[in-house]
Amino acid sequence: MQKINVLGALLVLGLMVQCKEDKKSVNKVESSAPITEVAESVVDTTPILIEKPENIKVPEGMVWIPGGEFIQGAVPQDKMAMDHEKPAHKVKVDGFFMDVTEVTNAQFAKFVKETGYVTVAERAIDWEEMKTQVPEGTPKPHDSILQPGSLTFKKTKTSVPNLYDFSQWWNWTIGANWKQPNGPGSTIKGKDNEPVVQVAYEDALAYCEWAGRRLPTEAEWERAARGNKSESIYFWGDDDSILSQMANTWEGEFPVTNNKADGYEQRAKVKSYPPNDFGLYDMAGNVWEWTSDWYNTNYYNELGALNGPVVNPQGASTPYNPNMPYAKEKVMRGGSFLCNASYCASYRISSRMASSLDSSLEHLGFRTVATVDMLTE
Repeated sequence: MQKINVLGALLVLGLMVQCKEDKKSVNKVESSAPITEVAESVVDTTPILIEKPENIKVPEGMVWIPGGEFIQGAVPQDKMAMDHEKPAHKVKVDGFFMDVTEVTNAQFAKFVKETGYVTVAERAIDWEEMKTQVPEGTPKPHDSILQPGSLTFKKTKTSVPNLYDFSQWWNWTIGANWKQPNGPGSTIKGKDNEPVVQVAYEDALAYCEWAGRRLPTEAEWERAARGNKSESIYFWGDDDSILSQMANTWEGEFPVTNNKADGYEQRAKVKSYPPNDFGLYDMAGNVWEWTSDWYNTNYYNELGALNGPVVNPQGASTPYNPNMPYAKEKVMRGGSFLCNASYCASYRISSRMASSLDSSLEHLGFRTVATVDMLTE
């Protein structure tokens, strides 16, 4: 069945489902949140794979992330941390391989050329499916609006007093897709080495299947991002004064002016900034990255209540977000070129946000991982 960008459609329709993830609501865990059955992530003393087996070759474009135990979640000195990044909890993960960079336009174009794949943002909209994912009684919008497209960013002309109403700078743009990431007239020509964006979760999974890879779990992603900085806010340490040298973020007054102190206003080529301890690029800023975990506001609290490290956690068994009750959301990590200290500072290692399965945005991409088992099989 064809899917649509529900989040974008909601914005167009002017529905009441808006981004209300301000610090007050994000920091409040609803008592009515369903149990996430974290027992699926077994707490035990099972040995984990730490070093790369000698008989396994590192796949091209990937690096080995050694397995180990670490503290997932916000570090104590992080004053920007939100409650859905807390409490910090012990996690153990097996070693795995991860893409050095986000999947690029060139890589995704090769996938599309070889498979003929059509992304969610390029498909015709099915109203019968759409109305099952919005409040009952929502009237059908005009056919001129129900056209393939996606969400694009537009700077505001004046200061924005409420930075938690994202409808002020996100627009539903007909014709926006991975080949025209900023809408009709934009292009990826000459931008082979920029990360591909405007890919929904389903699109990322399709690429993974073709490439023989999978998306990382949230725990794997954070293990990889932290490197050897087990107690740091950022992948380079705690010094935010060198942010412009380390990541592509929004510098200036968001969402009005960007002074481009880091050299870019939108997406940067991969490898434009220094790598982390494991040799991974863009683990902060540039574009958000999909993970395989459901977003559930109660999940970290349940993990924190367990006595001991959780081995290879797979995330919550069910999605739950009281601010987006009609959406099924996955966790995204790493921040983007739109992250600013006044808004979310999501270039921090522990930062996490969510996006609905069928949403694609101009600042959201992905990278893949491979396990030893996947390669030997």
